[in-house]
Amino acid sequence: MIDKRPERQIRTIPHRGPSVRAAVLVFGLLATLAACDKNDRYGGTFRGLAIGTKAPSLATKTLADVGGDLSKITTYRQPDPRMYQFSVDKALAQGKPILLEFATPGHCTPCDEQLQVTKALLEKYQDRVIFIHVDQYQNPQAYKAYRVMGDPWTFAIDKDGVVRLQRPGKMLYEEMEIAIQKILPSDTSSTPPGRVS
Repeated sequence: MIDKRPERQIRTIPHRGPSVRAAVLVFGLLATLAACDKNDRYGGTFRGLAIGTKAPSLATKTLADVGGDLSKITTYRQPDPRMYQFSVDKALAQGKPILLEFATPGHCTPCDEQLQVTKALLEKYQDRVIFIHVDQYQNPQAYKAYRVMGDPWTFAIDKDGVVRLQRPGKMLYEEMEIAIQKILPSDTSSTPPGRVS
């Protein structure tokens, strides 16, 4: 017996699932990236601390905590022991301005360069400013508390513990020096008589 029914043609409908999913994924990624700068470049919803807020006081590792072994506190190839003398909480209690540098040179080339600039300024301002370097591998809780989303990231904190400047990314020597000037107390003793500073 021969089947005389007409042959059925099977039609295939093109599958559009992956392209739709890809478009949604790309759109979501772009929306997320655009939201990072929602309020302003520094201190937006997703990054850093707002200028004028109190700096979080928390314990970070110091040179004493690691028995003086710099390799246990930083991935920086040329560390300066002076940047690891104070924990953030102890530095805030000193009542001195603080330059707080978040940088993890073990995975970040600009961080290495940033720390070289920081060390150069440390030579000039060490008697008036506390310099602290925080490496992500040894102090992840500090990155979370300060809302640091990448390296390097600089905070200039005044003697009252208030954030006066924060800046993600690498800074030039002059830019970092301006940040330090913002947190130094005014020296009214050098103002000539009759002049107001």
